[in-house]
Amino acid sequence: MQKTVIVTGGAGFIGSAVCRYFIAETDYTVVNVDCLTYAGNLESLAPVAGSDRHHFERLDIRHGDGLARVFRTYRPSAVMHLAAESHVDRSITGPAAFVETNVLGTCTLLQVARRYWSELEGRSRTAFRFHHVSTDEVFGSLGDAGYFTEATAYQPNSPYAASKAGSDHLVRAWHHTYGLPVVTSNCSNNYGPYQFPEKLIPHMILTALDGKPLPVYGDGANVRDWLFVDDHVRALHLILEQGRVGQTYNVGGRNEVRNIEVVEALCDLLDELRPDRLRAVQPALASYRDLITYVADRPGHDRRYAIDPHKVMSELGWMPQESFATGLRKTVDWYLKNAAWWQRVLSGAYTLERIGIADAPATASP
Repeated sequence: MQKTVIVTGGAGFIGSAVCRYFIAETDYTVVNVDCLTYAGNLESLAPVAGSDRHHFERLDIRHGDGLARVFRTYRPSAVMHLAAESHVDRSITGPAAFVETNVLGTCTLLQVARRYWSELEGRSRTAFRFHHVSTDEVFGSLGDAGYFTEATAYQPNSPYAASKAGSDHLVRAWHHTYGLPVVTSNCSNNYGPYQFPEKLIPHMILTALDGKPLPVYGDGANVRDWLFVDDHVRALHLILEQGRVGQTYNVGGRNEVRNIEVVEALCDLLDELRPDRLRAVQPALASYRDLITYVADRPGHDRRYAIDPHKVMSELGWMPQESFATGLRKTVDWYLKNAAWWQRVLSGAYTLERIGIADAPATASP
């Protein structure tokens, strides 16, 4: 049976990695649906642009008629739903856009997918899957011990996390109410090539290369579990094809690192790989670490995230291939070698400014 997957948000960071992987490593035809917001970038799809198995549709997932046309035209055997507003700081500044895309857009997509699936017959109906890709931020904040599991209660603390929690609940409801065959995955912090420069790791790399202060929120002790994007994509492929219908799978890299340690590791790599740049932009400094500056914490900043990926490992045989050290080196190396990509990105709407500062004073982290 011909396999065709609709990938929503396929011009974004994780979505473009999904598209590149599916074209290079599988026989799927990929239908890439993206409305090309500020974070969507067709240049991230350059490696697959010439493939006759990659089709791009510029479309907002809130537009049901357009989605219905895409389903009728391409007759997908699966949907991988990654389209989302995803930056916490932006959700603090403008939460309504997150509700519009992440909640209402997901609802619209689910309705279109359900109508399409309900008209399928035989093996096509049985094999169809709707894979919803979400985040560990829906679970809230952990203390010093413990891990998020698939049974962890939802306690979202940012507008972004709340909107993703809402989309997760909608997907679950469409399965239990209408029978739509869904699987859901919740991942830890992704990093790697082609990531939009508002996220921590690329932001720090590019800010350091510019010789500007590296802003670390609060005391820098907030902990994140880091997952190299290519490892995540391999997990998504397994979950799509082998995950049990109605189940949720947590995907994490088992790489818990404090934010300050992430920034220091990036500085050390830049000291090794690009020392000449620091001498050019800040000749009085001895190390990129000298650029580190502590700033007021993000409002509602969750203290620690950490995922237990036992289920996806034991059931589906997934294992991450990159440690944080190897993945971070690959990431820094990619940004150093692909300045043309990020320079064109920075020439647009995003210019490394700080966003996500609420009107009210920041509260202490729990």
